[in-house]
Amino acid sequence: MLTRVLVANRGEIALRVMRTVRSLGLDTVAVYSDADADLPFVAFADVAVPLAGNTSAETYLDVKKVLAAAAASGADAIHPGYGFLSENAEFARACADRGITFIGPTPEAIEVMANKRAAKALMADSAVPCIPGFAKPRASDAELIAAGNEVGIPIMVKAADGGGGRGMRLVTDLDDLPDAIQSARTESQNAFASDELILERAIVDGRHIEVQVAADNHGNVLHVFERDCSVQRRHQKVIEEAPSPFVTPELRESMGTAAVSAARACDYRGVGTVEFLVDADGEFYFLRDEHPLTGRTSGNGTRHRHRPRRLATRHRFR
Repeated sequence: MLTRVLVANRGEIALRVMRTVRSLGLDTVAVYSDADADLPFVAFADVAVPLAGNTSAETYLDVKKVLAAAAASGADAIHPGYGFLSENAEFARACADRGITFIGPTPEAIEVMANKRAAKALMADSAVPCIPGFAKPRASDAELIAAGNEVGIPIMVKAADGGGGRGMRLVTDLDDLPDAIQSARTESQNAFASDELILERAIVDGRHIEVQVAADNHGNVLHVFERDCSVQRRHQKVIEEAPSPFVTPELRESMGTAAVSAARACDYRGVGTVEFLVDADGEFYFLRDEHPLTGRTSGNGTRHRHRPRRLATRHRFR
C-alpha cells in the first residue's frame, strides 16, 4: 500500500495530481524550484522539498535531486505528471532500483514507444495497422532518398525520437526530399539529441483520432473510447472532441481493439493514449503512443489550508 506520493512536476499539473492523490487518502509531496516557491501547488502539499535552482534543467529535470527529495520526504511513490521526467525511462528505472513506485509505464515500455521506428516494428508484429513507409535503423540520406522514390509522394519525413511536430517535414515533390531530410535531421538533433529519421506515406486531410487505454499490473487492459484531435495548428492539437463526430460504431470497435493490442504489445501499465490517423476511406493506422499517466485527471479534494511542512533549507540539495 502506498502512503506518500511525490509529484515531480509543477504548477497546475502538480496541483491537479495532488488533489487526486489526497482524495485517495494519501500524503502529497511537492518539489519546487526557487522561482516557484510561492506558487499554490507548493502551499497545497503536505510536505514541500526545495530543488535548488531556477531552470528546469537545474530542478525538475534533475533526476538526482528529485530522488533525493523522495528519500528526504519519505515518499514511497513518484507521479511525474506529464512533460519533464514522465517519458524518461532511466528515471523510471532509477525509481524501481530504489524501491519507489513509479506511477506510470515500465521503463521498457517507455523506451520502445519513445522511438517511432521501434514502436512501428512492434505494432506491425502485433497486427496493429501501420502507415506504409520506410523505417530502417540509422538510415543514411541515400537510403532515405531511395526509399522515398519507392514510397512515393506525398511523404512525411519524421524524427524517430520525439514528437510535437519537430523534425517533421511534408514532401510533395521528390526533388525537395534531400533538403527536407537535412533540415529534419538538424531540427531533430537539436530538439532530441538524435537525428534518426523515418519516412511515412503522408495521409492528406486525414483525421487524428486518439484512443485512451488503461492497464493494470495483472494483465487487464481496456480502452475508454476516443477523442477527435484533428483540429491542429503546426502539428499541435487545438481542440479535442469526444466522442468523435467522425467515428462510426464499427470504426470505434476496431480502433479500440487495436489500441488494446498496442498496449498489450508493449506490456503497458497505467493510463495512456494510442494515436491513429484515419484516411478518407476510413482506414486507420497507428501513429504513436504517449502516456499522460493520470496527469489529466483531477480529484475533488478540498483545499489544504495550512502551510506545508518544508523539510530542508535550499542549500541542502546543492
